Amino acid sequence: MPHFVTECTENIREQAQLPALFARVNQLLADSGLFPLGGIRSRAHWVDTWQMADGKHDYAFVHMTLKIGSGRRPEELQPVMEQLFACIKAHFAALMAQRYLALSLAVEELHPVLNFKQNNVHALFR
Repeated sequence: MPHFVTECTENIREQAQLPALFARVNQLLADSGLFPLGGIRSRAHWVDTWQMADGKHDYAFVHMTLKIGSGRRPEELQPVMEQLFACIKAHFAALMAQRYLALSLAVEELHPVLNFKQNNVHALFR
């Protein structure tokens, strides 16, 4: 963990430039010191069917969730989440200036016991 999961409307697939965003996000998360490098993942889920607001414009949205393991204090997470959202807003600034676009970011803390995983990538970074 963490996993940075992006839901993005299909109508901005090219302009969203998600690989570039993911590179910045992964670096920011690694630099925070809160997360093990081997557990950082970013991925996109493209939404091909949606409705926003009144449906009268070519609206788009990007909703991002940072899924994290339990145990970090809010005062540790807050500055990282603020930096992350600033990074996201900067990434999408030009696109937002051109079209209707909604950005959102939430953190989801996984259950401390009912969360199972196995990852041999961590060994690379010990």
